[in-house]
Amino acid sequence: MNLELAQSAAQQDKEWGAAAASLSDTTLFANVEPEALEGLLESCPQRVLAAGEVLLRPGEANRTLFLILKGRLRVHLDSPDHRPFVMLNAGENVGELSVIDHKPASAWVVADGATTLLAIDQDRFWSMMHASHTVACNMLGILTQRLRASDAAISAGQQLQQLYKRHATTDELTGLYNRRWMQNLLRRHLLRSSMNRQPLSVLMVDVDRLKEFNAEFGRVAGDHALFAVAQTLSHNVRPGDAVARFGGGQFLVLLPDTDLAGARIAAERVRAAVAEAVVMMSDESILPSVTVSIGLAQMSPFSTSEGLLAEAGAALERAKASGRNCFTD
Repeated sequence: MNLELAQSAAQQDKEWGAAAASLSDTTLFANVEPEALEGLLESCPQRVLAAGEVLLRPGEANRTLFLILKGRLRVHLDSPDHRPFVMLNAGENVGELSVIDHKPASAWVVADGATTLLAIDQDRFWSMMHASHTVACNMLGILTQRLRASDAAISAGQQLQQLYKRHATTDELTGLYNRRWMQNLLRRHLLRSSMNRQPLSVLMVDVDRLKEFNAEFGRVAGDHALFAVAQTLSHNVRPGDAVARFGGGQFLVLLPDTDLAGARIAAERVRAAVAEAVVMMSDESILPSVTVSIGLAQMSPFSTSEGLLAEAGAALERAKASGRNCFTD
């Protein structure tokens, strides 16, 4: 039994000796004189974590810097069950921010596998910082990297948020804004036009016989036709006007500062341009042009967005009943 204890102690001494020799390879103690690290392992306890064991939790008080001697840690911002924000490998450390600002941990830190840590309490941490200019500089570099990583994460998050916002307001097929975006814009313009006593009109545009076009040439061809209409509408309105896909083969054109007479001019310009537009497939083959029917409506003193759209929709139905490829108000 004594022999087994002696062998175990010898093995532990061997492992500690190897760990001590590798301290100078860590980020915190890089370029630090070996003499300055003597006794560090003996005075600082080691902690061994099993795979999946939690080291730190958000909101949990922490006054210890943990240096990874062996293994790897996962850092999660929301939950250990979600994808880790970052992975920390041997030679890196965690917990330094809590030691410096005395605030609770802000993330989950979990062992990715069997992991051995050196636990440096705050008193010894500050003693090393004051005693070694190199350690202090290394810590400054670590904090700088943490800050840059956080900035990069924030930037990526903002870009992702912008992407989500774009998908929430943009029609994927045509690249135009979608119904939701147009309805919000219409409400704002109605309020502004009412306050300023300026006219406002809308064009509700519908592609004629889109189902028949899809049946004859295929759904992909129909998508190309919708894209061609969307591009034609965008290129034949004023810079201050707005165009959105309203759903299916229907589009809405918002015409600020435009009365019914001006809306008629815009509707005829759009109708003629669509009838002449080329529908080109990806292989550059040309399909027959499509036509559109258009319903016009002008804002009245007490118009709501729903009422104005209903008026334009009713006018559109009259245009279809009149033989299509025309406009009515």
